[in-house]
Amino acid sequence: MTPEVLAWLLAQLGPSTDQDNLAARYARLGSARLVAGEVLAERRASLLAEPLRMTVDGVVTIDQSNNLAGLERQIVQLSDATAPDDAAAGDEVDLVAAPLLRDRRAR
Repeated sequence: MTPEVLAWLLAQLGPSTDQDNLAARYARLGSARLVAGEVLAERRASLLAEPLRMTVDGVVTIDQSNNLAGLERQIVQLSDATAPDDAAAGDEVDLVAAPLLRDRRAR
């Protein structure tokens, strides 16, 4: 993983994200966009595993629904962001192989 990819991941996920964890995920997935998506999906899942709102009458109210909405927006915006290891638009070439057949049988 290059320093540019690491910097982009930390910008997407926050500077307190474990860099060794990011490096291991990048080695497994091979794409910064996939790494960021996986980390954000795990954060979303952990929020959904706990109650989003808890109220103790007259004492405290904890509401995580805005955090969940923010994570979901960030996951959607990730598809529009340009990662440093994304291929440029002109770099990708689709090759198609097709067998050539004669229009008539040889005599």
